[in-house]
Amino acid sequence: MAESSVDRDIRRHRAADATVTLTRNGEPLAGREVRIEQLRHEFLFGCTAFEAIELVGGETEANPLAELWEGLYNFATLPFYWGRFEPERGKPDTERVLAAARWLAERGHTVKGHPLAWHTVTADWLLDLDNAEIAAAQVDRIKRDVGDFAGVIDMWDVINEVVIMPIFDKYDNGITRLCRDIGRIPMVRMVFDAARETNPGATLLLNDFDMSAAFECLIEGVLEAGIRIDVLGLQSHMHQGYWGEEKTLAVLDRFSRYGLPIHFTETTIVSGELMPPEIVDLNDHQVDSWPSTPEGEARQADEIERHYKTLLSHPSVEAITYWGMSDAGMWLGAPGGLVRADGTPKPSYDRLHHLVNTEWGTSGTLVTDADGRLRFNGFLGDYRIEHQGAAAEFTLNEKGEAELTLDLA
Repeated sequence: MAESSVDRDIRRHRAADATVTLTRNGEPLAGREVRIEQLRHEFLFGCTAFEAIELVGGETEANPLAELWEGLYNFATLPFYWGRFEPERGKPDTERVLAAARWLAERGHTVKGHPLAWHTVTADWLLDLDNAEIAAAQVDRIKRDVGDFAGVIDMWDVINEVVIMPIFDKYDNGITRLCRDIGRIPMVRMVFDAARETNPGATLLLNDFDMSAAFECLIEGVLEAGIRIDVLGLQSHMHQGYWGEEKTLAVLDRFSRYGLPIHFTETTIVSGELMPPEIVDLNDHQVDSWPSTPEGEARQADEIERHYKTLLSHPSVEAITYWGMSDAGMWLGAPGGLVRADGTPKPSYDRLHHLVNTEWGTSGTLVTDADGRLRFNGFLGDYRIEHQGAAAEFTLNEKGEAELTLDLA
């Protein structure tokens, strides 16, 4: 089958033509059969890992869902919703969450915290404070958590959904009160300054679901104010239907003009009945049951493949986070997981597994030429080469062409 233009773009942006010369004690290993395996993608294939907080300390390694998770992902998002992380002031859930973060990091996964500032699921006790006290508490919270997790979590969704923050009217909360008082851009400056001061090397995201011009105006105002943003986080909850390639690429083109890396931070594609299109706030969709269906699962698998291929074909995208591994516990009770509530993988899991590990992965046996050289096209990331009990590891981190020499002494 001829390679599509999307597949060519993916290879162009995500892979390198590698020439690896193998030697032993300085002499070329000519005509030798070697085993090569990609250990980790540079691209961040992510998913929430909220369950890890409950699993750590138990049978984590033997947990089927954890095994399925690790079969796909190298990038985990852990929850820091203030109202759940610190429901009682001064008693944060640091120990449990840090144990989960360490477990993930020790297994080679990049870990991100979500979010440090948000008007939803925020701490109820903020309502007992005046706005100056709320601001001080928010800054203190950021400095405490970014500091406590530094070296384990060095990536944060610093502030979530600022576009709607000062006009949010579903219920009263301290963060909306503060943002309404001081304004969006000063709010962004305050929280980013606190995070940056605490962990200068951290990757800090501005995250939003609003893909309208309002988010563009906010970004422009933030950048014009001299606030440093490392990554733009774009949410893509598609409970009402798949965006399609045209819309997705249009969104990417609009937000890539700022010259910042883009993470698709929250992606959901359902495998059941779609949410009615007239619903504006997805939280307003209340149903007793929202089942996955065979037809929906086939559609989800196709749309997952199309969505991931579209995102990888665009050079600005550096990460994709899927918003939930299993239907059990999915936001809104939606059948949006890649695994059914009974723990069995859906076709979408198998499809994405094939893409990540086979179509976009490199493993197998190759033979060196007369000069000890191997040539292959491989996706950027970490690799291991083995020959007769000797091994070496290397990294492809630049697209285009790469040349290196490894000694298997």
